[in-house]
Amino acid sequence: MKKKLKFNIGYHFIWCPKYRRKVLVGRFRKRLKELLYEKAKQIGVNIVEMEIMPDHVHLFVKTTPKIAPYGIVKHLKGYSSRILGLEFSQPLWTRSYYCESVGHISEQTVRKYIASQRENECIKSQPPPS
Repeated sequence: MKKKLKFNIGYHFIWCPKYRRKVLVGRFRKRLKELLYEKAKQIGVNIVEMEIMPDHVHLFVKTTPKIAPYGIVKHLKGYSSRILGLEFSQPLWTRSYYCESVGHISEQTVRKYIASQRENECIKSQPPPS
């Protein structure tokens, strides 16, 4: 029997070059963008939106439950750092990053939905009026 799996997993990542240097410009920026798309495709991550500022990267990705946020960042930062380090001879990323999960509904909506499940179950379990 084939299992059906539905998911909507999105993450917003932000990371910076070491010392927040403004090095993500020109040819360097263009090459970084190419490398991030290339590696994302290799690991099965879809880049929905990307903005590379001179001193930081914003990335919104969609993915499957098979890869954790840490794994995504590790692959993207590691790969781009290795290649750009060889091509441009400079260290690149800090060790830190920001990650936020992104969905089509808000946290408040999910909390209300979960809280309402108990109420719905109580209503269903009551005998019908005579």
